[in-house]
Formats: sequence, structure tokens, C-alpha cells
Amino acid sequence: MDSSDPLLQARSEPLSGLVDYRGRPIYRASSGGWPAALFVMGLEIAERFAYYGVASNLITYLTGPMGETNAAAAAAANAWSGAASMLPLLGAILADSCLGRYRTIALAALLYVLGYGMLTLSSTVPSIRPPDCTNSANPSACHPSPFQVAFFYFSLYLLAFAQGGDKPCGLAFGADQFDQNDPKECVSRSSFFNWWYFAMSMGITIAVIVLSYVQDNVGWGLGFGVPGIIMFLALVIFLLGTKTYRCYIVEKESPFARIGKMFLSLARSWKASLLRPREDIERQQTKSSTSEDECEQKRIDEAKGVLQLFPIWATSLVYAVVFAQLTTFFTKQGRTLDRAITSSLQVPPAALQSFGTLSIIAFVPLYDRILVPSARKFSKVHSGITMLQRIGAGMVVSLLSMVVAALVETKRLNTARDSGLIDEPNATVPMSFWWLVPQYVLIGIADVFTIIGLQEFFYDQVPDGLRSLGLALCLSILGVGNFISSFLISAIDKMTRKNGDSWFSNNLNRAHLDYFYWLLAVLSALELCLFLYYARSYNYKKKIAVL
Repeated sequence: MDSSDPLLQARSEPLSGLVDYRGRPIYRASSGGWPAALFVMGLEIAERFAYYGVASNLITYLTGPMGETNAAAAAAANAWSGAASMLPLLGAILADSCLGRYRTIALAALLYVLGYGMLTLSSTVPSIRPPDCTNSANPSACHPSPFQVAFFYFSLYLLAFAQGGDKPCGLAFGADQFDQNDPKECVSRSSFFNWWYFAMSMGITIAVIVLSYVQDNVGWGLGFGVPGIIMFLALVIFLLGTKTYRCYIVEKESPFARIGKMFLSLARSWKASLLRPREDIERQQTKSSTSEDECEQKRIDEAKGVLQLFPIWATSLVYAVVFAQLTTFFTKQGRTLDRAITSSLQVPPAALQSFGTLSIIAFVPLYDRILVPSARKFSKVHSGITMLQRIGAGMVVSLLSMVVAALVETKRLNTARDSGLIDEPNATVPMSFWWLVPQYVLIGIADVFTIIGLQEFFYDQVPDGLRSLGLALCLSILGVGNFISSFLISAIDKMTRKNGDSWFSNNLNRAHLDYFYWLLAVLSALELCLFLYYARSYNYKKKIAVL
């Protein structure tokens, strides 16, 4: 082929705005695409496996060895999960202004290994682990020491800081391996978000089935130690793909400084529009087409775009509150039910969460390969439905999941009452765990719509140089949602305890989780109405691709 061929020249020219891990020019043929993205995906599968190996069964450890009440344990688990979802804002700032996504991911993985190592020590070393109160004459007086509690929570929050570095960068770095200016790679990037969540769900499924069984039946030391080993091996594999990675050039300007300049430019524009007569504004706009500072106008446009994101962010918070129940009260419900598969084998309560992730694994291919092509024929939109339509559809399913959860919990309470088990909290309610499966499945399907939709939305709609911060903003929805859940649980527990049994009583047969689920269903309906209102007036940063 002649060297003057435009196609050959395009392939041999370095990619604009992208470099390798050492800051050198990088070429399309030898970098990026699915091969590089799969290295990143491998580390993130291991990260989800390790993280959910702790998170999915944390409430069991808190109410068991740590000796906390149901309400206190649920609030503590939500607060930790909330912090783990808020800290990515800090990690995004470091990645976008200083370290870059590649280095931030590598450092976060090292921090994960350290955190899991310390968590393993906190559950195995005699002087650090909580006392075994199983055979204690007075279990209520048997509690871990302040040092043991402090060491455990320090180790736990070390994992939250590790997630703060990894979560805003992992998905963004994987998506960075596809060039948005290349038609074929742009299509692959859109599909990447779906398969990314599919792969993460596989890691979570294995974790909640395998590690919850190990923790409940073998020991917490091994249950916390395995995630650390897996993370170390995954880090080694991630580093093997280093030479294939495409890295965006790090801007030395802090993301917050850039955002500050954007809003300062917007404020100057608003002030000028208020002070000048309308005729002067029109003349200035005409003149600006040739003389206005393009950089200033770009900042104004970016600031307006960022402002549009906040109503979408705010109207997604109740969804995150619903999502928080998956690893707390859903698990506590499961512990009271008949979980026998055979006469000698029972499903660990935390393993029931696998029904949610299995539904994600089953539904992602259905969505990507069947629903999207079918919807594309009618909408003529390349992605089948828009990102906001996808998020809204998930909110509808999430609302339905809370209705189903409330009805199932009412059924469980009636069964316990009819069986005379009201005052026997440790007895097994004669009701199969299969009753809980629909609410897990609905949450999983809602995730495919809403969580993936939010990830793609915040990655795509923020300015290009702030994509890590955009994904961190998306994660902060889950973080704030967990904090709201923690606050609601603590406040409701305090109010209802005054009049008798708390909604979250340690004896779930006297609790009223059904009332709590109905409350979340009502809040979800209100949220959906507000979301639809703001979504209708949203203007996308780029015109939606139409076939």
C-alpha cells in the first residue's frame, strides 16, 4: 500500500491527546481496544470480588463477633458503604490533576492488599480479634475492647479509601481504551459499559456465594484473607498490560480549579446580561462570533452543562437508598427463613444476594443483544433508548422491588405469628428462602437500567478532562444514598422504640421491615415523578446519535 494512503497515515499517526504510561506518543494499532480494556476489567472483577466478600456479609460480622444490634450494625454498614462511595471524589481529583488514572488504580490496589491484610489480622490474632462469646455465661457483657473495635474499623475504612482511588478510575480508564472519535471504537465503548457491569456482577456473584459460605462455616480469618490474595494476583496481571494502555494527558490544573473557572465565567456572563440592555447583548453576541474569547465561551457552556447534572444527581438518591437494603436488611430477613437445599446443606444468608447479580448476568446480554437492537428500530437512536430513559426505567423496576419486598415481609411476619414464633428470634420461620428471590431479581434488573445508565451518563456528560470526577459524582449518589439510609434507620429506630418494638428490632419477628419498605416505595414514587420532570428538559452535551 502506498505511504500516501490516508488510511495508512491515520493508522501510523499518534493518537491525539493520548500517551502511554511514560508520557510518550501512542498508536492505535499497538494500544487500547478490547485487549487493553480486558486487563483493566480483570483487576476490577477481582476488586468487586474482594470488596463484596466483605460488604455482603458485613452485617453478620457486626451483629456476631462485634456484638452490635441490628439497627446499629445496619447504620454502621451503611455509613461505611457511604464513605466508600463518597471518597472517590477525592480519588478523582488526584487522578485528574496529579497522578493520572493508571497510577491511581495501581496505588489503590496496593492499599486494598494492605487493608485486607489488616482485616485478616483483626479476625485471627488473639490480642486483636473480638472475644468468642458463644459459650459465655453472660453474652450481653461480652464485647470487644475499644482497641479491637478501633483496629477493625481502621482496617475497614482503609478499604473505603482504596475504593476512593479505584472506583472513579477503573471504569473511566477502561472506557479510555476506546477512541470516541473513531466510529467503530465508539460503538465498542457504548457496549463496554454493559459488559463491564456484566463482568463486575460475575465477581460479586462468586464472592457472595463462596466467601459468605467460608465466613459462616470455616472462619472469618480465611474469609477476609482470600480477598487480599486475589487482589495481589490481580494487581500483578494489571501491571502486565501496562504497555498497551492509552492514558489521557494529565492536566496539572485541579478539577476544582477548572470547575471554579467555569462557574466564574458563567457568573460574569450572567452579570453582564443583567447590566447591559438587550440590544447591546445581541450586538455583543453578533460580534463575539469573530472576536469573543473562545475559551471563555467554552467554560460558560461547560458550566451550564455541569449545572444540568445536579437535578439528575439529586433525583437518583432514593434509588441508592433502596440499593443499600440489599446487603443489610435483605440479608437479615434471609437468616430467619428456611434456607435448606438438602438435609445437610443450607444457603448462607449473604449468598442470597447472588440472585441479584445472577439476574444482572442474565439480563445484560438480553439488554445488549436483543432489547437495544429492537428499540433501535423504533427510536432510531443508536443506543436503543437514551441514557435518561434507561435510568428512569430502572427507577420504575426499583419501585416495584420495594412493593414486592414489603408484601413478602408481611407474609413472613404472618407466618411467624401463625407458627407461634413471635418471641423466638433464633427459630427458623417455616417459609422458604425462595420467597425473597423476586425482590433480589428486580433489584438486579433495575441495576442494569439505572446503575449502568448513570455510569454512562456521568462519564459522557461531564467535560472530557473531568471524567474521573464525573464517575466519582455518579458513585457519590450511592454514597449519599447510604448516608440517607443510615440516618433514616437511626431516626426511625429511635422514634419507634419509644412506643414499643422498633421497626428494626433485634427480634425481626417483632420488627416491621414491611413498614420501612412501604416508606421506601412511596419515596421512590415521588423521586420518579421529579426525575421525569427534570429529564424532559435536559439538553445532552452532544446530539444523540440517530441512525
